[in-house]
Amino acid sequence: MGTQIHATGNYRRTVELVKSGTIGKIHECHVWCVKSLANSDRPTSMPPIPPNIHWDLWLGPAPARPYHPAYVPKTWRHWWDFGEGILGDMACHYTDLAFWALDLRYPLTIEAEGPPVHPETTPGWLIVHYEFPARGHLPPLKLTWYDGGKRPELVQQGKAPDWPNGVLFVGEEGMLIADYERHKLLPESQFENFQPPTPFIPDLVGPHPHHQEWVRACKTGAPTSCNFAYASALTETVLLGNVAYRTGSKLEWDAARLKVRNSAQASNYLHTEYRKGWEI
Repeated sequence: MGTQIHATGNYRRTVELVKSGTIGKIHECHVWCVKSLANSDRPTSMPPIPPNIHWDLWLGPAPARPYHPAYVPKTWRHWWDFGEGILGDMACHYTDLAFWALDLRYPLTIEAEGPPVHPETTPGWLIVHYEFPARGHLPPLKLTWYDGGKRPELVQQGKAPDWPNGVLFVGEEGMLIADYERHKLLPESQFENFQPPTPFIPDLVGPHPHHQEWVRACKTGAPTSCNFAYASALTETVLLGNVAYRTGSKLEWDAARLKVRNSAQASNYLHTEYRKGWEI
């Protein structure tokens, strides 16, 4: 998975702080992104297809519909037929840090809140609550995702910085906030003279470290740190947030069988019927 930030030094130092027990046992984590998308109906006009776009090929397995610039080049992620909104766009990048630091895999339950579900487009804001089981010596965890300008109560109360995007680990002995380029222990007065642990996650070199990691894997066979075994569980967890939102239910997830235990409706969003000619 191209979670580029996974390969940076800032994420590594943040993970080291969590795994070293700097803020104690962590029972909750909050992840947010300022980005938002507004609902819109399907356009009715039918402008000509630009000569540089093979529209049928661009549609791929998605249901057929006329070309419109409302879908390309970037706004495809706004439409249910093509994308998963801000959750699908950004949550893997930020939730990746929590997954790595806290050894997360599959959630037990997923519940979401947002504006009324639109049949065509993704929501303007979304909050998703995930519950994870204990993992070895790590306690059960509640992880919450926010987008569209929503924030955790700890941020609203002024107990954590109001960064546009962030990952906030809440421990028994303090808090840790991070984004792509920085991290900070909270409350700052408590950690004024803190000395971070000696780095134990090797850094990658070069201006594009995730490229270097991929090249190294190709040359040596060494696994990447964000390989399919890791990224598949991360992606599955993230996208289940939209399933919970669209069904309006608190879902009980059976990862081993790839099924929702308590909602037959949810199965409609777990599998896609590919357009004729694109079946697998």
